[in-house]
Amino acid sequence: MVLNILALPLGFQFTSPGPIIFQLGPVVIRWYGLLIASAVLIGVSLSQYLAQKRRVNPELLGDLAIWLVLAAIPCARIYYVAFEWPQYAQRPEDIIAIWKGGIAIHGAILGGTIAALIFAKIQRVSFWQLADLIAPSAILGQAIGRWGNFFNSEAFGRPTDLPWKLYIPPNSRPPAYANFEYFHPTFLYESLWNLTVFGLLLTLFFRDLQGKIRLKIGALFLVYIAAYSCGRVWIEGLRTDSLMFGPLRTAQMVSLTGIVLGLGGLAWLYLLDRPLPDVVSPNYDRRAKSAQKFPEDQ
Repeated sequence: MVLNILALPLGFQFTSPGPIIFQLGPVVIRWYGLLIASAVLIGVSLSQYLAQKRRVNPELLGDLAIWLVLAAIPCARIYYVAFEWPQYAQRPEDIIAIWKGGIAIHGAILGGTIAALIFAKIQRVSFWQLADLIAPSAILGQAIGRWGNFFNSEAFGRPTDLPWKLYIPPNSRPPAYANFEYFHPTFLYESLWNLTVFGLLLTLFFRDLQGKIRLKIGALFLVYIAAYSCGRVWIEGLRTDSLMFGPLRTAQMVSLTGIVLGLGGLAWLYLLDRPLPDVVSPNYDRRAKSAQKFPEDQ
């Protein structure tokens, strides 16, 4: 039998099976939690692999991962709750109910950055070197985590009749769109964008290893911030549930700031040819081994 490719549908409809994978009595396994846990495990493994390529002790990245998880996830929740405080003030018991969704990636990035700065200062290693090794894992984790929004039927866009669309059950629709069934799958847009940025970062990383380009310390992290922010600006404009600061969409303001900081940092590195401020000496060699011995040298 010959498959007629032209007969295949040009679009597809996403319908969430629900937020719960399975439940056995009081034990509930949710997609959101599984995705976050998977993103962390994959991210740690990837960062340690990249660290080995840079001759940096991979155990350092494993230790840092604990700091990042303890800082990023709570900060992501605090950030979200702060901007949605009116609804949580009425249901304070939901403040810690992170399994229901409701974390903000910008809060996670902020919390993780602060934790990494403190960790780098204590360990007396370059913050920017650590940031470069974490950046690909961070954007990959964001790509994975966005699917949690799909299973929770949240963070979707405006109504659409495009061939690709997301069905939202009536109880999850905003009151203004109660009569609409299909919406932009913004979770998918952002996941695909993040995967594209992930591919860009890995390409830059390995081309630098091969000597085909020259990445200065901190450049990879700055590319991550700028590139991710570019996608978030336009995707956020499609959403119906944006966190707001007055009449402005918070994520768009923060993303525009990220673009400015990312591009400004790259200009500082390459146009002005100056190192980024760091917690260690500016003469730090990004290809040197970390203060701890590399495992194979012990």
